[in-house]
Amino acid sequence: MFQINKFILIICCFASSLAYSQEISLFQQFNGRYDYLAIGNTLNQFENNLDRSFCEILPESEAELNLNPNWNIVAAYLYWAGSGNGDTDVSLNGNPFSADNTYLVDYNDPIYGLLTYFSCYTDITDYLRATGNDTYTFSNLDISETLTTNEGYCGNRTNFAGWSIYVIYENTDLPINQINLFQGLEIINRNVQEKTILLENINVLDNEGAKIGFLAWEGDVNLNYGESLLINNNLLSNPPLNPSNNAFNGTNSFTGSNTFYNGDLDVYNIENNIAIGDNSVEIKLTTGETDEFGVLRADLIILNNVVTVLNSQLPDATVSVDNYFLECATRNVTINFTAFNNNATEILPAATPIAFYADGVLVAQSETTNSIPIDGFETQSITINIPETISDSFTLQIVIDDTGNGAGIVTELNELNNTKIEGITLLPIPEAIPLNPLESCDIGFNKATFNLTDQLQFIDYETLEDISYYQTETDLFNQENEILIPEYFENTSSPQEIFIRVNADFCFNFYKFKVSVKNCPPNIPQVFTPNHDGFNDWFNIQGLYNIFENHKLLIYNRWGTLIFQGNNNLPWDGTANKGLTSQGNRVPVGTYFYVLFLNDESFENITGWVYVNY
Repeated sequence: MFQINKFILIICCFASSLAYSQEISLFQQFNGRYDYLAIGNTLNQFENNLDRSFCEILPESEAELNLNPNWNIVAAYLYWAGSGNGDTDVSLNGNPFSADNTYLVDYNDPIYGLLTYFSCYTDITDYLRATGNDTYTFSNLDISETLTTNEGYCGNRTNFAGWSIYVIYENTDLPINQINLFQGLEIINRNVQEKTILLENINVLDNEGAKIGFLAWEGDVNLNYGESLLINNNLLSNPPLNPSNNAFNGTNSFTGSNTFYNGDLDVYNIENNIAIGDNSVEIKLTTGETDEFGVLRADLIILNNVVTVLNSQLPDATVSVDNYFLECATRNVTINFTAFNNNATEILPAATPIAFYADGVLVAQSETTNSIPIDGFETQSITINIPETISDSFTLQIVIDDTGNGAGIVTELNELNNTKIEGITLLPIPEAIPLNPLESCDIGFNKATFNLTDQLQFIDYETLEDISYYQTETDLFNQENEILIPEYFENTSSPQEIFIRVNADFCFNFYKFKVSVKNCPPNIPQVFTPNHDGFNDWFNIQGLYNIFENHKLLIYNRWGTLIFQGNNNLPWDGTANKGLTSQGNRVPVGTYFYVLFLNDESFENITGWVYVNY
């Protein structure tokens, strides 16, 4: 006798290309006037708990798809599964298809050791839309390794092969439903006798048409060790096809067949097991029961797919970053973003909060302005000042339905898709590039005139329109109080710092330098005419008065007699202020000699002559 060591394999492959016992969790939702159906067939000729002939599988099998003409295909998936390490290339109606993903799971049989089983998945939406209603023939699945090279599969009667097509379709006569597909690959057996899936974030408005379905392999009618499916702790059954204690028994609920050997393609009505107002549904799959001798008997079941259809109406808030703009020389970022209510079954209310985080630190908050309809959106803009404590390169997170502490106020279909992440690097504040100072001669009172454009030969720029001049760095950043005539700039202090801004594509460069007033050698005339005609009436030494403020001027006649002593406040107007008899009198025409004490350590005393004429 062959040992009977059966287990059930529930299959659906969506995620990682290769996985070993992956926890079942929500993978995908479809929200709209949607429903689903499935077709498929086994490649087993008999249940594999009969005689040895069960080890042979069929080269092909077929199933008929019959969609209503006004049903629009939303998505379609081809699944195939079997014992062994897997065959990723198969045919449907003679057309080759390769697996998008493959899952493997191992079972350590106490007699035959480690045995592997597989399932594959590929998206055939476009193909099914083009082909439509037809008889679909599945072929070219090779599991020969399980029949010839490893006697364990036939020995413990777990060789199997089969296929199925799932179709999600739209029917405008349906209510707005939520279809949930759960995926993974997990084992329940005598050690772990149940798997519980909690479906949250729902709002049941009507229970009409509610259903749960699954695709399972390795089910047969003769093993019924407490195999059950429960919704909200209510035991489900679908008699006479699926009794409550034998959920996995080789049946196809869509066709009413009980010859889906070593597989199950079942769906259950659950209208009476959920209630209007429910906001969660608990799904439980079990195996195992104790016989009259106290012995625990259980099948080994590998779970991978559960599908629910519920009339649940909730919004689903998501957000995107459309673009952002950086302000040069500031830490401001302007974010253009859009709030969406896609794939939803209810309006997203106005005032749904939106939080903005920089490297996890809350930096701004906003909210939706209007109610957003199903599949609608709302675009906004916000300018955020990034604190100095945040680095120039940071991660921006926009989280919709977040009050700023990670908590939301709106119950959604999917609470896990509210965040958008964007990496941002601020434009660094430019550093000033130093230039050599400019000096100009004092024209009085420590002031001078400077041609600031002399510095252009030392900087890089495209056009003169890119250049502007400022007296403070703040004015440069704010582009205020520009020096309008840089060719004739008069300083207000000495030294005084000047800034040049050069605008570039994204920001600007800027330069700084100092202007300084210096004393230059005075220009002394050789003649003056103090005749009060308003022209050349005094000894006007250019570059002396109010420049060398501490100077002293001495005038001598031809015999060496001091006749005048002046300073910054007393220039010589041709009269004498020294001597016993000539003070206050005009000096006669003639040549006079001067000694000019500049009292500046940078200059020596100056001597010379001047001719006075009338």
